[in-house]
Amino acid sequence: MRTGPTRSGWLRKLATVGSVLAIAIAFGASGCASIDRLPAVTLAQEAKASVFDIRDARVYVRDTERIAAIAQQAYLRRAKSKAASAPQYFLALSGGGDDGAFGAGLLVGWSARGNRPSFDVVTGVSTGALSAPFAYLGRDYDPQLKAVYAETSADTIYRTRSVFAAVTEDAMADSTPLRNMIAQHVSSAMVRRIAEEYRKGRLLLILTTNLDQGRPVVWNIGAIADSGSPAARDLIIDVLLASASMPAIFPPVMIDVTVDGKKYQEMHVDGGTVAQAFLYPPSISARQAAAGLGISAAKFRASRKRIAYIIRNGRLSRPEETVERQTVAIAKQAISTMIASSGVNDTYRMYLITRRDGVDFNLASIENDFTVPYKGPFDKGYMNTLFAYGFEKGRAGYPWQKSPPGYAR
Repeated sequence: MRTGPTRSGWLRKLATVGSVLAIAIAFGASGCASIDRLPAVTLAQEAKASVFDIRDARVYVRDTERIAAIAQQAYLRRAKSKAASAPQYFLALSGGGDDGAFGAGLLVGWSARGNRPSFDVVTGVSTGALSAPFAYLGRDYDPQLKAVYAETSADTIYRTRSVFAAVTEDAMADSTPLRNMIAQHVSSAMVRRIAEEYRKGRLLLILTTNLDQGRPVVWNIGAIADSGSPAARDLIIDVLLASASMPAIFPPVMIDVTVDGKKYQEMHVDGGTVAQAFLYPPSISARQAAAGLGISAAKFRASRKRIAYIIRNGRLSRPEETVERQTVAIAKQAISTMIASSGVNDTYRMYLITRRDGVDFNLASIENDFTVPYKGPFDKGYMNTLFAYGFEKGRAGYPWQKSPPGYAR
């Protein structure tokens, strides 16, 4: 069975693509036609852009008023189904590619332990976006969550393209198999279940990057599911795929929008381009949102517990390695270091937000006791072993870290 190139193999192919492109430019062939697309939405048009006329389908991180309104509406819906004193649980699932098997195993093991809560807010980025709908719907969807990571392989995620195709098209690989896998699990029944939970005041939020504008976008999956739009299921599939589509490796996802009745397209890629994980934008304060609902600061503090769980699908530092003095080897380790550092920076941001808003912080990650060597992207044996590792951690009761690495409380 083909397992595809290793992580360094991806970089070698990317370097080869770059060399071919450089030669093409040198010979004046850089004007190769790109794939046709509709015009992009500009920043000036953003406020008028509509995605299938679905209200609150998505929001830009800087739009604090809309985010606060969505949070307040969720609070009011939640108040109808839960006591005001009931704890509020947040779950953030990070990016990490095939290391998402760790988070999946941890969640399923947590279910087996019997004390996994029902999360009021679930957020997902990249591979975390693929896990998020199952985590949101609870232990009934654990078999599907396990299947995504323990019963998959490279062939079910992508098909490699030739170097020439990588230069003339929009990515090094074809992600159609991944889209088919997402569509297989995101059924109409699942969309209805997401809508039901959304009406109870629970939120499922997925991050993508609008590459045209270079900005993060938060998609409100529950609002899309509850919209009744015939395009809702396909849009959810597209958003999940986009969040997991690493630029240049997997093709971007083109999402159709309208502005004043005219059709446009937005290019969306991996949410991990801007953040490995998130709880909610730092510009939003839970205290301020409560004040907007007429809840005093004293009542807010005494009302209920707020508990956040962050699952980092990866390590908090890159494993050490003697790096060869060779371009691709240096690039490989530099990129790995940047990704690991970005993940740590995200944990600090989330930690400071939780401290500000009185939310209990809990962090999980792959630790040094997992020593199985990486065999290549989406290697089934590696992912099964990592899933089992996460499962045992969850079933035994994970020792959640109460602060980011290196932070003196």
